Amino acid sequence: MTENMKVEICANSYQSAINAEKAGADRIELCSELAIGGITPSYGLLKKVMNALTIPVHVLIRPRSGDFTFSDVEFEIIKENILLCKELGVTGIVSGVLHLDNTIDFERTKELVALSKPMNFTFHRAFDWTQNPLEALKNLEEIGVVRILTSGQETSSEKGINNLVAWNMSTNITIMPGGGINKNNVQLFQENGFQEIHLSATKQTQTINKPSISMNSSKHFDETQIAVSDIQQIKNCIEILSNEN
Repeated sequence: MTENMKVEICANSYQSAINAEKAGADRIELCSELAIGGITPSYGLLKKVMNALTIPVHVLIRPRSGDFTFSDVEFEIIKENILLCKELGVTGIVSGVLHLDNTIDFERTKELVALSKPMNFTFHRAFDWTQNPLEALKNLEEIGVVRILTSGQETSSEKGINNLVAWNMSTNITIMPGGGINKNNVQLFQENGFQEIHLSATKQTQTINKPSISMNSSKHFDETQIAVSDIQQIKNCIEILSNEN
């Protein structure tokens, strides 16, 4: 374990979770799909990790990629996943909801905080999209949020260090820097008095030769767009097939 500062590893798989504990991490945040900022892990992965790890497990509850403004159905999915985590003995929930203008949806977030108890609640990096972070911190503290995962509203925590330090001094919520933290800058956050840090510490390992056809699609990486199966396109295809019979 680390001296005075907790290290949380963003674990995107069973092996990442196991490696985090073996390496001496204090806690993991379990998620899937780091390339899109993380989404809720599958039930199978969550159960397997909970059975294997002895360190605390926090779970990212985010039903899809894209923005953080969710439909009523998506919000119900979020709540169902929180209840599932509670049943499995998860220590903490990592989630949060924004309005379309990227202000924090305190009403819905408050509901999630209450539903999560006795698990503690971390407001995730959607915080980095908010327009008035100091006001947001005050309101999040009032509704029972325990910590904020943030890069200081910059592309990395190192670049956002001034904001992170200022926020850390202005609130009782734990400010947990996350984003671009590695062995070259980790000491910076300890020197500035942070209690916790968040990093993935991933390395890329080639498992197969590059395939001739890629399964990745760049159009799905635009955070301003949400991909949904379109009713009319489906109808068009079905109609064409029906006319052929």
